[in-house]
Amino acid sequence: MTVQGKPLTDEDRAIYEWQLDVPGFGEEGQERLKGASVLISRVGGLGSVVAYELAAAGIGRLVLVHAGNIKPSDLNRQLAMTHDALGTPRVVSAKRRLNELNPRMSIDAISENITDDNAERLVGEVDLVVDCAPLFEERFAMNREAVRQGKPLVECAMYELEAHITTIIPGQTPCLACLHPEEPPAWRRRFPVFGAVSGTVGCMGAMEAIKVLGGLGAPLAGRMVTMDLRDMTFRTMKLTRNPNCPICSHLNKRC
Repeated sequence: MTVQGKPLTDEDRAIYEWQLDVPGFGEEGQERLKGASVLISRVGGLGSVVAYELAAAGIGRLVLVHAGNIKPSDLNRQLAMTHDALGTPRVVSAKRRLNELNPRMSIDAISENITDDNAERLVGEVDLVVDCAPLFEERFAMNREAVRQGKPLVECAMYELEAHITTIIPGQTPCLACLHPEEPPAWRRRFPVFGAVSGTVGCMGAMEAIKVLGGLGAPLAGRMVTMDLRDMTFRTMKLTRNPNCPICSHLNKRC
Protein backbone atom coordinates (compact mmCIF):
# COMPACT_ATOMS: atom_id res chain seq x y z
CA MET A 1 0.00 0.00 0.00
CA THR A 2 1.03 3.62 -0.48
CA VAL A 3 0.82 6.13 2.37
CA GLN A 4 1.40 9.83 1.82
CA GLY A 5 4.37 10.57 4.03
CA LYS A 6 4.98 13.70 6.10
CA PRO A 7 8.39 15.41 6.30
CA LEU A 8 10.44 14.74 9.41
CA THR A 9 11.55 17.45 11.80
CA ASP A 10 14.91 17.56 13.56
CA GLU A 11 13.08 16.41 16.69
CA ASP A 12 11.70 13.41 14.79
CA ARG A 13 15.18 12.47 13.61
CA ALA A 14 16.53 12.68 17.14
CA ILE A 15 13.73 10.54 18.62
CA TYR A 16 13.68 7.85 15.95
CA GLU A 17 17.39 7.71 15.08
CA TRP A 18 17.76 4.07 16.14
CA GLN A 19 14.99 2.80 13.87
CA LEU A 20 16.05 5.11 11.04
CA ASP A 21 19.16 2.93 10.84
CA VAL A 22 17.12 -0.20 10.05
CA PRO A 23 17.99 -1.28 6.46
CA GLY A 24 15.05 -0.82 4.10
CA PHE A 25 13.29 1.68 6.39
CA GLY A 26 15.20 4.93 6.82
CA GLU A 27 13.69 8.40 6.57
CA GLU A 28 11.26 7.37 3.83
CA GLY A 29 9.74 4.68 6.03
CA GLN A 30 9.56 7.05 9.01
CA GLU A 31 7.82 9.68 6.88
CA ARG A 32 5.24 7.08 5.90
CA LEU A 33 4.57 6.22 9.55
CA LYS A 34 4.22 9.90 10.39
CA GLY A 35 1.65 10.32 7.61
CA ALA A 36 -0.29 7.13 8.46
CA SER A 37 -3.45 6.55 10.47
CA VAL A 38 -4.42 3.31 12.24
CA LEU A 39 -7.69 2.12 13.77
CA ILE A 40 -7.33 -0.14 16.82
CA SER A 41 -10.50 -1.90 17.86
CA ARG A 42 -10.30 -2.26 21.66
CA VAL A 43 -7.32 -1.09 23.65
CA GLY A 44 -7.36 -3.88 26.20
CA GLY A 45 -4.57 -6.36 26.87
CA LEU A 46 -3.80 -6.72 23.18
CA GLY A 47 -4.76 -3.37 21.71
CA SER A 48 -3.09 -1.27 24.40
CA VAL A 49 0.27 -2.85 23.54
CA VAL A 50 -0.31 -2.37 19.80
CA ALA A 51 -1.17 1.29 20.43
CA TYR A 52 1.81 1.86 22.72
CA GLU A 53 4.30 0.38 20.26
CA LEU A 54 2.85 2.32 17.33
CA ALA A 55 2.98 5.53 19.36
CA ALA A 56 6.61 4.82 20.23
CA ALA A 57 7.40 4.13 16.58
CA GLY A 58 6.04 7.51 15.46
CA ILE A 59 2.67 6.75 13.90
CA GLY A 60 0.89 9.96 12.90
CA ARG A 61 -2.66 9.23 14.07
CA LEU A 62 -4.44 6.57 16.11
CA VAL A 63 -8.18 5.98 16.27
CA LEU A 64 -8.89 4.08 19.49
CA VAL A 65 -12.31 2.43 19.73
CA HIS A 66 -13.34 0.80 23.01
CA ALA A 67 -16.45 1.21 25.13
CA GLY A 68 -16.71 0.96 28.89
CA ASN A 69 -14.86 1.97 32.03
CA ILE A 70 -11.74 0.51 33.65
CA LYS A 71 -12.36 -2.40 36.02
CA PRO A 72 -9.96 -4.02 38.51
CA SER A 73 -9.69 -7.11 36.30
CA ASP A 74 -8.31 -4.95 33.46
CA LEU A 75 -5.16 -4.06 35.36
CA ASN A 76 -3.34 -7.38 34.98
CA ARG A 77 -2.90 -6.93 31.23
CA GLN A 78 -4.22 -3.58 29.91
CA LEU A 79 -1.04 -1.52 30.06
CA ALA A 80 -2.71 1.73 28.99
CA MET A 81 -4.90 1.63 32.13
CA THR A 82 -3.92 2.79 35.62
CA HIS A 83 -5.21 2.05 39.12
CA ASP A 84 -6.08 5.67 39.81
CA ALA A 85 -8.30 5.72 36.69
CA LEU A 86 -10.59 2.88 37.85
CA GLY A 87 -14.18 3.64 36.91
CA THR A 88 -13.25 6.07 34.11
CA PRO A 89 -13.44 5.41 30.33
CA ARG A 90 -10.75 3.12 28.98
CA VAL A 91 -10.06 5.23 25.90
CA VAL A 92 -9.53 8.35 28.01
CA SER A 93 -6.86 6.59 30.07
CA ALA A 94 -5.30 5.15 26.92
CA LYS A 95 -5.15 8.54 25.22
CA ARG A 96 -3.55 10.14 28.26
CA ARG A 97 -0.89 7.44 28.56
CA LEU A 98 -0.09 7.51 24.84
CA ASN A 99 0.15 11.29 24.73
CA GLU A 100 2.63 11.15 27.63
CA LEU A 101 4.80 8.97 25.42
CA ASN A 102 4.22 10.78 22.12
CA PRO A 103 2.60 14.23 22.34
CA ARG A 104 3.23 14.80 18.62
CA MET A 105 0.68 12.15 17.64
CA SER A 106 -3.02 12.76 16.96
CA ILE A 107 -5.41 10.47 18.87
CA ASP A 108 -9.15 10.05 18.43
CA ALA A 109 -10.57 8.32 21.51
CA ILE A 110 -14.01 6.85 20.79
CA SER A 111 -15.84 5.28 23.73
CA GLU A 112 -17.80 2.70 21.75
CA ASN A 113 -17.17 -0.69 20.20
CA ILE A 114 -17.19 -1.56 16.51
CA THR A 115 -20.65 -2.46 15.19
CA ASP A 116 -22.31 -2.88 11.82
CA ASP A 117 -23.54 0.70 12.22
CA ASN A 118 -20.18 2.43 12.73
CA ALA A 119 -17.66 0.14 10.99
CA GLU A 120 -17.95 1.81 7.59
CA ARG A 121 -17.29 5.28 8.99
CA LEU A 122 -14.43 4.29 11.30
CA VAL A 123 -12.58 2.08 8.82
CA GLY A 124 -13.00 4.81 6.24
CA GLU A 125 -11.02 7.25 8.38
CA VAL A 126 -7.74 5.28 8.44
CA ASP A 127 -5.08 3.61 6.31
CA LEU A 128 -4.91 0.34 8.25
CA VAL A 129 -6.94 -1.56 10.87
CA VAL A 130 -5.64 -3.67 13.73
CA ASP A 131 -8.27 -6.09 15.01
CA CYS A 132 -7.87 -6.59 18.76
CA ALA A 133 -11.56 -7.25 19.52
CA PRO A 134 -12.54 -10.38 21.46
CA LEU A 135 -15.99 -10.79 19.91
CA PHE A 136 -16.53 -12.11 16.41
CA GLU A 137 -19.40 -9.74 15.65
CA GLU A 138 -16.91 -6.86 15.89
CA ARG A 139 -14.23 -8.72 14.00
CA PHE A 140 -16.59 -9.66 11.18
CA ALA A 141 -17.78 -6.03 10.87
CA MET A 142 -14.20 -4.76 10.60
CA ASN A 143 -13.24 -7.48 8.14
CA ARG A 144 -16.21 -6.74 5.90
CA GLU A 145 -15.42 -3.04 5.76
CA ALA A 146 -11.67 -3.51 5.38
CA VAL A 147 -12.30 -5.78 2.38
CA ARG A 148 -14.92 -3.47 0.89
CA GLN A 149 -12.71 -0.40 1.27
CA GLY A 150 -9.47 -2.13 0.30
CA LYS A 151 -7.78 -1.44 3.64
CA PRO A 152 -5.18 -3.84 5.12
CA LEU A 153 -6.16 -5.46 8.40
CA VAL A 154 -3.82 -7.01 10.96
CA GLU A 155 -5.73 -9.80 12.67
CA CYS A 156 -4.38 -11.03 16.01
CA ALA A 157 -5.88 -12.97 18.88
CA MET A 158 -4.95 -15.03 21.90
CA TYR A 159 -6.42 -17.59 24.30
CA GLU A 160 -4.77 -18.86 27.47
CA LEU A 161 -1.09 -19.25 26.44
CA GLU A 162 -1.77 -19.50 22.72
CA ALA A 163 -1.93 -16.75 20.10
CA HIS A 164 -1.99 -16.22 16.37
CA ILE A 165 -1.49 -13.39 13.90
CA THR A 166 -1.97 -12.78 10.18
CA THR A 167 -2.25 -9.78 7.87
CA ILE A 168 -5.19 -9.48 5.51
CA ILE A 169 -4.61 -7.65 2.22
CA PRO A 170 -7.96 -7.43 0.40
CA GLY A 171 -7.87 -9.18 -2.96
CA GLN A 172 -4.54 -10.85 -2.25
CA THR A 173 -5.03 -12.91 0.90
CA PRO A 174 -7.78 -14.81 2.68
CA CYS A 175 -10.03 -12.56 4.75
CA LEU A 176 -11.32 -13.35 8.22
CA ALA A 177 -14.51 -14.84 6.79
CA CYS A 178 -12.41 -17.28 4.74
CA LEU A 179 -10.81 -18.50 7.95
CA HIS A 180 -13.98 -18.39 10.06
CA PRO A 181 -17.14 -18.68 7.94
CA GLU A 182 -19.18 -18.67 11.15
CA GLU A 183 -18.60 -17.55 14.71
CA PRO A 184 -17.04 -20.37 16.75
CA PRO A 185 -19.60 -21.94 19.10
CA ALA A 186 -19.63 -20.90 22.75
CA TRP A 187 -17.09 -18.12 22.18
CA ARG A 188 -17.27 -15.49 24.90
CA ARG A 189 -15.67 -12.16 25.77
CA ARG A 190 -13.98 -13.32 28.98
CA PHE A 191 -11.37 -16.05 28.65
CA PRO A 192 -8.20 -17.22 30.44
CA VAL A 193 -5.05 -15.31 29.50
CA PHE A 194 -1.86 -13.80 30.87
CA GLY A 195 -1.01 -10.21 30.07
CA ALA A 196 2.38 -11.34 28.78
CA VAL A 197 0.64 -13.44 26.11
CA SER A 198 -1.45 -10.55 24.82
CA GLY A 199 1.65 -8.35 25.04
CA THR A 200 3.65 -10.78 22.91
CA VAL A 201 1.17 -10.89 20.05
CA GLY A 202 0.48 -7.15 20.51
CA CYS A 203 4.12 -6.33 19.77
CA MET A 204 3.97 -8.58 16.72
CA GLY A 205 0.75 -6.88 15.59
CA ALA A 206 2.38 -3.46 15.86
CA MET A 207 5.35 -4.71 13.86
CA GLU A 208 3.06 -6.01 11.12
CA ALA A 209 1.37 -2.60 10.92
CA ILE A 210 4.78 -0.88 10.74
CA LYS A 211 5.88 -3.22 7.95
CA VAL A 212 2.75 -2.68 5.87
CA LEU A 213 2.67 1.10 6.34
CA GLY A 214 6.43 1.62 6.06
CA GLY A 215 7.00 -0.74 3.14
CA LEU A 216 9.39 -2.85 5.19
CA GLY A 217 10.12 -6.56 4.98
CA ALA A 218 7.52 -9.23 4.24
CA PRO A 219 4.22 -8.94 6.16
CA LEU A 220 2.26 -12.09 7.04
CA ALA A 221 0.12 -11.77 3.92
CA GLY A 222 -1.42 -15.16 3.17
CA ARG A 223 0.42 -16.66 6.15
CA MET A 224 -0.43 -17.12 9.81
CA VAL A 225 1.94 -17.46 12.74
CA THR A 226 0.60 -19.51 15.63
CA MET A 227 2.35 -19.79 18.97
CA ASP A 228 2.01 -21.78 22.16
CA LEU A 229 3.96 -20.04 24.90
CA ARG A 230 3.67 -23.03 27.25
CA ASP A 231 6.53 -24.64 25.37
CA MET A 232 7.54 -21.75 23.05
CA THR A 233 6.34 -23.53 19.92
CA PHE A 234 5.93 -21.30 16.86
CA ARG A 235 4.53 -22.35 13.50
CA THR A 236 3.96 -20.51 10.22
CA MET A 237 1.26 -21.87 7.95
CA LYS A 238 0.08 -20.84 4.51
CA LEU A 239 -3.54 -19.72 4.21
CA THR A 240 -5.84 -20.26 1.24
CA ARG A 241 -8.69 -18.04 0.12
CA ASN A 242 -12.17 -19.51 0.04
CA PRO A 243 -13.37 -19.18 -3.58
CA ASN A 244 -16.94 -19.01 -2.29
CA CYS A 245 -16.32 -16.51 0.51
CA PRO A 246 -19.31 -14.15 0.68
CA ILE A 247 -17.03 -11.26 1.68
CA CYS A 248 -14.00 -11.42 -0.61
CA SER A 249 -14.60 -13.95 -3.40
CA HIS A 250 -15.58 -11.18 -5.83
CA LEU A 251 -12.02 -9.82 -5.71
CA ASN A 252 -10.10 -11.44 -8.51
CA LYS A 253 -6.50 -11.36 -7.31
CA ARG A 254 -4.93 -14.40 -5.76
CA CYS A 255 -2.21 -14.64 -3.16
